[in-house]
Amino acid sequence: MRLINTQQKILIVGLGLLGGSYAKALSKKGFHISAITLDQYSIDFALDKGWIEKGSAFVDTDLLSDADIVVFALYPTIFIDWIQKNQHLLKSGSIITDVTGIKGSVVYTIQDMLRPDVEFIAAHPMAGREVSGVENSDDCIFHNANYIVTPTDKNTPEAIQLCRDLGVILGFSRISTLSPDEHDKIIAFVSQLTHCIAVSLMTCQKTEHLEDYTGDSFRDLTRIARLNDEMWSELFLMNKEPLLQQMKLFEDELTRLRKMLQSDDREGLREMMRYSTARRALFDKKL
Repeated sequence: MRLINTQQKILIVGLGLLGGSYAKALSKKGFHISAITLDQYSIDFALDKGWIEKGSAFVDTDLLSDADIVVFALYPTIFIDWIQKNQHLLKSGSIITDVTGIKGSVVYTIQDMLRPDVEFIAAHPMAGREVSGVENSDDCIFHNANYIVTPTDKNTPEAIQLCRDLGVILGFSRISTLSPDEHDKIIAFVSQLTHCIAVSLMTCQKTEHLEDYTGDSFRDLTRIARLNDEMWSELFLMNKEPLLQQMKLFEDELTRLRKMLQSDDREGLREMMRYSTARRALFDKKL
C-alpha cells in the first residue's frame, strides 16, 4: 500500500525546472499542489498551466501550515538557510524532501537542526535538462530515469517508503537507496565528473568556428557543458573531495590511453575500447 495519496497536500518550494516538473507530474495525477518561489512570473506561469492551485512569491504561512509534504527544489546553501529561518512554519507531522544534487553536506546538517515533529527524507531525481526555469519544465524527463533515496538512521521506515512512492508516482523507472556518503561518491563520478569533462572540452581548444566543423559526437559529448554556473560551482565545491578523487581516476585512465597511443599499442587500445563498448551497453535506457 502506498503511503502517499491525493488527499495529502503537497507544497513545492522553488519553482524552477525540477520544481515545475514535479508540479506538472503530480497535478496530472490529481494531487493538490501549491508552490512558493521568489519569482511571481513562475507562480503565474504554473497557475496558468494548471500545475498548481495556489502560489506565493513570499514565504506564505498558510501554504506552509497546510502542507503535508514539502518538496524543496532549492540550491543546497539556500535550502539550509531556508530551514534555519522558516522551519517553525512547517506543519507538525509533515514530511519534507528535496531534489538536491549532493547529500552529505546537506542531509546531516538539516536533520540535526530540524524540529523533532518534522521529518526530512532526502532524494535525488537523476533527471534534468540544459535549460532552466519553470517554462522549460517537462515531466517526461522523469520517464526511464533514476531516482535515489538517501536515508539516514534518523529516518523512519514510513518516510522512506513515502519518498520511494513519490518517485514511482513521478514516473521514474528505477528507485535506488544509498546513504548520503555513498550517494556523493557515486554522483561525483556519474554526474559531476562528466560535467567537468564537458566543460574542459569546451575550454581547452580555442580554435574559432569549431561549430562549423564538428559532428554529432562532439555535440553529444558536450551537451551538458551548457551549465547553470551558480548551481554547478556550488555543487562541485560542496562535494570537493569525492570529485577530486574521481578526477584523479579519470586522469590516470587518460594517461594509460595516452601511453598506449605513444607506444603504438593497438591491441591495448582495442581491448580498452571493447571493454568500454561492453560496459556502455549496460547504461542504455530500456524504453
